[in-house]
Amino acid sequence: MIAVSLVVAFLLNLTGCQLLENAGKANAEGITTIKIAHYFSETHPNHIALREKFKPMIEEKTNGKYKVEIYPANELGDEAQFISGARIGTIQIAVAGMWLQSANPKIGAVEWPFLFDSYEQAKYILNGKAGDELSKAYKELGLETIGWAAHGFRVVSANRPIESMKDFQGFRLRVTNLPMFVSLAEALGTNVQPLALSEVFTALEQGVIDGQENPYVMLKESAMYEVQSHVIETNHVFSPIAYLMNKKFFEGLDAETKEIVMEAAQKSADYEWELLQQAEEEVKDYLTEEGLEVIVPDEQLKQDLRDAMNPVYENLYQEYDWAQEFVQ
Repeated sequence: MIAVSLVVAFLLNLTGCQLLENAGKANAEGITTIKIAHYFSETHPNHIALREKFKPMIEEKTNGKYKVEIYPANELGDEAQFISGARIGTIQIAVAGMWLQSANPKIGAVEWPFLFDSYEQAKYILNGKAGDELSKAYKELGLETIGWAAHGFRVVSANRPIESMKDFQGFRLRVTNLPMFVSLAEALGTNVQPLALSEVFTALEQGVIDGQENPYVMLKESAMYEVQSHVIETNHVFSPIAYLMNKKFFEGLDAETKEIVMEAAQKSADYEWELLQQAEEEVKDYLTEEGLEVIVPDEQLKQDLRDAMNPVYENLYQEYDWAQEFVQ
């Protein structure tokens, strides 16, 4: 049994090495496959933009020399897994959120509370100096940032109305398992429940948690609206999406192909920003039709929410010497 196990392990390792060696290289017909992985559904604006803009532009402008394969809905593993694949090169592009903030906290700084007031502002900043800073951080982790898309402003869905800060007390709120989101939820006074996205629907359905926070479109795409009664439009965090290409693969492209890739990524990202904002308005109408009550915080609650984040920022400024300058 030990001998058989060793042989199997050797063969699996050999297969893995061969896959890595062949990844991103031209086949016998001279065609190189670019694999793109993400966690969005096939009807989400991010997937639509990649399918309708990035894929055809790459394939047409390289005269079929490059073929694009898009793997939605975690088909190549969850976010941590496909980002890891992009870093080592088994996947050429990961379209992902700020998951790698666990490796470099600056990557997550754009998801700090109440930094952005509008989509126009967020897009302008991400495509400017702040985005350049994040791109440097990604490059150190083996990834080339080729575009910035949007996941959206995050709102809170709930099984009851939340109209003041006291309504957050004891509220069992699911957040993504990242320190920033945990700190934010604690500052609101909630009972913090970090969970994987795949577990959230069942937890809501069974009453294990009272609510969660995500952009509007994700609320609909994940069907979480079916087990919630209210949405509180807190817009507490804007979540970007990065197009991350394996650095070694990108550097191996000739100058013309690099230009094509960057142009296709920009066109795709621009289209996604447009689609997402349109989809968000449609989703809000849909949720209302489905019986959910959308609560827009009054000015007092808006100010209270921002004030609650002061201790969070004080801790961040104390922990990171670059934080205050970056925020400014």
